[in-house]
Amino acid sequence: MTGMTRRTALSTLGKLGTVGALAGSPFLMSSAWAQATTLKISHQFPGGTLTEGDFRDRLTRMFAAEVEKRSKGALKFAIYPGSSLMKTNAQFSAMRKGALDLSLVPLSYAGGEVPEVNIGLMPGLVTSYEQGYSWKNAEVGKELARILYDKGIVVVSWIWQAGGVASRTKPVVEPEDAKGMKIRGGSREMDLILKAAGAAVVSLPSNEIYAAMQTGAMDAALTSSTSLISFRLEEVSKALTTGRGNAYWFMFEPLMMSRAVFDKLPKDQQATILAVGADMETFALKAAQEDDAQVAAVYQKSGAKVVDLNAATVKRWQAIARTTAWKDYGEKNENCAKLLKLAEKTL
Repeated sequence: MTGMTRRTALSTLGKLGTVGALAGSPFLMSSAWAQATTLKISHQFPGGTLTEGDFRDRLTRMFAAEVEKRSKGALKFAIYPGSSLMKTNAQFSAMRKGALDLSLVPLSYAGGEVPEVNIGLMPGLVTSYEQGYSWKNAEVGKELARILYDKGIVVVSWIWQAGGVASRTKPVVEPEDAKGMKIRGGSREMDLILKAAGAAVVSLPSNEIYAAMQTGAMDAALTSSTSLISFRLEEVSKALTTGRGNAYWFMFEPLMMSRAVFDKLPKDQQATILAVGADMETFALKAAQEDDAQVAAVYQKSGAKVVDLNAATVKRWQAIARTTAWKDYGEKNENCAKLLKLAEKTL
């Protein structure tokens, strides 16, 4: 096939958009297949390398390298950190439509689109990593995965992160400390307990916290230990409440894949993706716990006052959550009520 003929064939294929146009050309078939096997992974976190930087970025790179290795190069990946491919809040919807292949994103960000997913950041419902990671094989995890699958999403890696509060002023420890402050909770349900405690809530993704705190548009923010470090919030904070030891803020932040894209892959490639995704969970747990400890040192070094939560304080926040966030969520629909009931079994 000459260069001119090849260009003409490509042009014709683009206009027709039919499988039939591929059938007559081995060249076109191989080219199209090669393009289809390069999958895009998007996330909002700072970019790094396999060994350095935000562990969530590292995890996507480790996942990509291992899947490529096990698939013998049949699957390749392009990684787009820092919301460089698309806006943070557009990722979940794009995966549902098949416009984005994979993303590592806080599940609760999609709560406006799929109310059920807000269980992924429900204050006081998960209070330890052991409990959070038990969801995967428990009834609540299986039901959540089923709901997501029905909505066009495949959970590849189950990732949980504890979080704390960075503040421009005083430490936010007890519920009464939040009164009169402008605080970012991270989900509708977190916002409900903050409002009950007397705070004004601010809603934005974690990669926008720094600017909001720097300008004074926000006084404090709850986010994961890793984000507290990666987004350099110690530069705009005078106090930190850590998530180490005890926490009422646990976020489900999975690596997910578009079902539309996943279903088009051969069974062996699907199996490889899920197997590698499961293998990444051990790394994610260890890295998140390391960041829970490291964040305290980072903030102390910057001169911030660092405090930890005790079990009694967590229970006070949990008591508020039961009558506000949990109640509100459980009344959303039958799926939410069922998920909440199943999640309470893991407490």
